[in-house]
Amino acid sequence: MTGPKAFLTYAGSVQVGAQSGIHECKHQFAWERWNCPENTLQLSTHNGLRSATRQTSFVHGISAAGVMYTLTKNCSMGDFDNCGCDDSRIGQTGGRGWIWGGCSDNVAFGEKISKQFVDALEGGQDSRAAINLHNNEAGRLAIKATMRRACKCHGVSGSCSIQTCWMQLADFRAVGNYLKMKYEHAKMLEMDKKPTRSGNSADNRAAIALAFKSIARTELVYLEDSPDYCVKNRSLGFQGLEGRECLKGNKNMSLWERKSCRRLCYECGLKVVEKRIEVVSSCNCKFHWCCTVKCDKCTQVVTKYYCARKQGGRKPHNKAKRRNRAQRH
Repeated sequence: MTGPKAFLTYAGSVQVGAQSGIHECKHQFAWERWNCPENTLQLSTHNGLRSATRQTSFVHGISAAGVMYTLTKNCSMGDFDNCGCDDSRIGQTGGRGWIWGGCSDNVAFGEKISKQFVDALEGGQDSRAAINLHNNEAGRLAIKATMRRACKCHGVSGSCSIQTCWMQLADFRAVGNYLKMKYEHAKMLEMDKKPTRSGNSADNRAAIALAFKSIARTELVYLEDSPDYCVKNRSLGFQGLEGRECLKGNKNMSLWERKSCRRLCYECGLKVVEKRIEVVSSCNCKFHWCCTVKCDKCTQVVTKYYCARKQGGRKPHNKAKRRNRAQRH
């Protein structure tokens, strides 16, 4: 299916998938200096996301993955008339004691439609467009890499003498974790960052092909160093770290969360201020026949911590500056 009919059929799933990618991005970077702000999430290089940093490599990867994931899921659930389970291997022997069966998620369909929608945003021939297309592909490959085999036993009295198995999508959080790992090991490419001039497109394609020669399709790549996310940058739409919340003092937190005040505030030359805030939530909920739930409103005072400017606006000390530079690369 192509053209306007395809757009109307799949556009809703594409939008939901892109939103799930953004949501996962915000989760993965919640306690980092760059926290996936909304105004950096424009995918097209026609306007908006012209930078090609380590952070934008993740945005492209997780967005493409989100679109493919949602399309695949909707396909397997029967939401599209022209698509269903991947039954290409049903009945074939998969391994010792098991055969292919069940309803495998149709990732080939999700990959194809995701590519048509997401990659279409890249109309340029320059290095940035090539970087974005590569990261889109890495995001789609992350879906395949995190799939898992599910099986059902068959046999007399539950003996499980034979199993039928199928491939299913992992939770999208697993995809996010996988791409975050790829982000941590992303490769910087040395390429011409200028848009292609007329008459040298063949040379440009050759240079791009050479730069990607040693890069696996599963890896995230970027072109330029990240800016200093400690400070406000209006041109990039980043608000800086003054006013950002950080976490303190909870034993149930991960080490990364417990160190968020140091990373977000102290190492950026800011101090931490404590605020006590009233939070209103539902409590003492009771079910009444039939069929309503009535709750009380309870007020709880909680302590939260925020980054704030020091008096005199002191800048980060040299050790903090070195850490900032290390985190940007």
